[in-house]
Amino acid sequence: MSVVETRAPSVFPGATLTQITLDADRRRHGPYTLAADLLGLLVPEAAPELIAAHDIEILAAAPGLRASVPVGRVSMVDRLPQDERILVPGRLRTLRLANGLAEFVRDHLRARGPLAIHVLNAHEADPTDTELVAVLRRRVPADLLTIALEPPDPAFVLPGPSGVPVRDVDLDRYRDEGFHHAMAEAGAALLPTLAEDGEEWWRLLHRTTTALAALDREEEARALLDHARRVSAHPKHRATAAYATAMLLVRHHNPGERDPEEAMAWINEAVALTSLLPDRRERAFHLGFDLNGKALIEVRRGNAEVALRLVQRAIELAERDLEPGRHPVHKAVLRANRAQLTALMGDAEGALSDLDAVIAADPGYADPYLDRGNLLHRLGRLEEALADYETAMRVGPPFPEPYYNRSEIRYARGDLAGALADLDHAIELDPGFTDAYVNRAGLLVALDELDRARADAERDLDNPYLLCVLGQVEAAQGKRVKARKAYDSALRRDPRLAAVWAGRGALAFEEGDHETSIADLTRAIELEESAEALFNRSLALRMAGRSERARADLRRARELAPDDEEVRRALAELG
Repeated sequence: MSVVETRAPSVFPGATLTQITLDADRRRHGPYTLAADLLGLLVPEAAPELIAAHDIEILAAAPGLRASVPVGRVSMVDRLPQDERILVPGRLRTLRLANGLAEFVRDHLRARGPLAIHVLNAHEADPTDTELVAVLRRRVPADLLTIALEPPDPAFVLPGPSGVPVRDVDLDRYRDEGFHHAMAEAGAALLPTLAEDGEEWWRLLHRTTTALAALDREEEARALLDHARRVSAHPKHRATAAYATAMLLVRHHNPGERDPEEAMAWINEAVALTSLLPDRRERAFHLGFDLNGKALIEVRRGNAEVALRLVQRAIELAERDLEPGRHPVHKAVLRANRAQLTALMGDAEGALSDLDAVIAADPGYADPYLDRGNLLHRLGRLEEALADYETAMRVGPPFPEPYYNRSEIRYARGDLAGALADLDHAIELDPGFTDAYVNRAGLLVALDELDRARADAERDLDNPYLLCVLGQVEAAQGKRVKARKAYDSALRRDPRLAAVWAGRGALAFEEGDHETSIADLTRAIELEESAEALFNRSLALRMAGRSERARADLRRARELAPDDEEVRRALAELG
């Protein structure tokens, strides 16, 4: 680490600006080379409670600080051997880590004083550090932190060609933390040095293809798997390769490239091979894994009931043939998947029972709290849902979904300011979270903050939901032609959006075209019945002289919204 500290005048009264120089070259220490050096400077002087609030993120980026950072938030996975860690973090894991690290740096600098960082060799940084720098710049105020990327210095060159690790790589860390770029890079460098078809080669190949898939590089992953099939006849490894190929086909990042039918052919090969494994415990684990994958394919084919039976079979295998206490993550994943499927089939209580068991087995893992909160939300058990969302916020690195989901409950309760704050925070955590922009834009329309709503809606004019909001903005500003154009564009992209038909129906009513208004609102009600659409159609029906139908709409609206004063007054007027 290259660190040079100087003091300069600061905007903080009585404080001075610290300037440091850090070397980001990933060939020194791999992922989070820059972050580890920065944390090495900041953590020793940070408040214990701040360290505790970000222990997961700090240790993921700087494992060398383990002796000085107490581990408070622990998941069951952290205590398992490598062969039982079946969950590989998704590609957004590092964004969660970066957000947690940015919050640590921000809150520490508020107490400590401002910092200026000069970064050397940013062009050789691992993507984890590149992402972290972007998040730090976005989330830490400029009066607290400035980051300058220095131009490359040709006099400073590490040995070894660019892009090839020259250090001892920690492949377990890459896999466990979701450092997919580093794993893919290490795989490309190390696979040619290993004996093909050996256990070490297969282990690295599977880890490399998993990383490539997470990076949307499915074609490269498929090429490696096809090569592995050409050089090996090992049944277990070929079965795992068949499973991986099936998952590439059913999960491809480009929906147009997904092929559930070919995926089914590959997963059946995996099932056939693993069914023949002689050791019942090994067979139960690998076959359960394959049956779970086959269930996903059946879901994509629209066969949820078949998928549920497959997951149930996998659970029965695990309960019967796996040793007690072994493979707890595998068992938890199966129960979580059964919960999703039973909820889909209408068995909410059965789904809750499974999710309760999953959380009881690993109370330090955030995702099941989110799933259970969503189910409780749908059941109307809002206080319990809020508790789960807020637990998900605490037990792991920050991610946007709990805030997004809490905003819906706050909105339904009339807490528009709280809902907006949650949506703002969700977008701060992930500026690419489109659904949060959709909800925030709609909320801003309700708050009459039309300029902000327009800015959100115009982020993606191919998104039908945002086009719908744009139509609402144009209508609210009296631009009826533009409003209709936005609604029509939304319907061309998704003709099943009830809100668009309702908006277009309201627009037609304002223009005095009552028959078109009735037709559009009728379509909206067919797609998604709501008191608001029924009320609006009743107005159009009254103007068209159809009082009895208007009265029927108002009665139904009163059933859906018994406390709505507008509905009550309209019914009283009709008698």
